Amino acid sequence: MNQINPLHIGALLVTLIAYLFFTLNGAKEELQEATSAFEASEKVAIELRSLKDVYADKKRTKRALERIFAQSSLRSAALVLKRDKESLKVSSKSMDATALNSLMGKILNGSYKIERLKIKRISNTKASLEMEIKW
Repeated sequence: MNQINPLHIGALLVTLIAYLFFTLNGAKEELQEATSAFEASEKVAIELRSLKDVYADKKRTKRALERIFAQSSLRSAALVLKRDKESLKVSSKSMDATALNSLMGKILNGSYKIERLKIKRISNTKASLEMEIKW
């Protein structure tokens, strides 16, 4: 009676294999979730890196803004530029609509961090402008 029944050993092995099978399936699902989370965070990291490359270059931003404001189409607009350490404030009390369209086309198509933008219509052909661009 001291012998172990082979059916008990077989049943133990079957339950052990079933337990390991279900544990392995759970580990596989966790690995798939971790892989998809890693891929999503990798995409976000790549996007943040590209945004940093675009927005973090202060010298390039300053030079591009200087080129925009030096255009001959904006000289008649009487723009007042105030440069700070961190930003550029642009204002005009009365600006022609074509000059405003030209300026907004250049600014909005570029990659600039516009903190504040206020355009107020004075007449059909004139508008006032207040804008702050940070770098």
